[in-house]
Amino acid sequence: MGDADRAAGGEKRDYESCVRRLEEIVGQLERADLPLEESVRLFEEGMALSQECRRQLDAAEGKIEMLVKRGNSAPSAEPFEIKDE
Repeated sequence: MGDADRAAGGEKRDYESCVRRLEEIVGQLERADLPLEESVRLFEEGMALSQECRRQLDAAEGKIEMLVKRGNSAPSAEPFEIKDE
């Protein structure tokens, strides 16, 4: 996984933490005193975070569409399976 997918502990970042990190990166990039290499690294991290945010938003949109479609149809019984662990 890349920087966008990892929090400090190696866990997948949630949407809100990705956005917070993006805001930090924008603040750093707005400074004129950053070396070029650091600016490029931050830009690359920001792009990866942006893609992760878009992926999460698309997934949420898909879930909402599914729930709305399900809510507009007549209720139906669905089998419930108990999974052994």
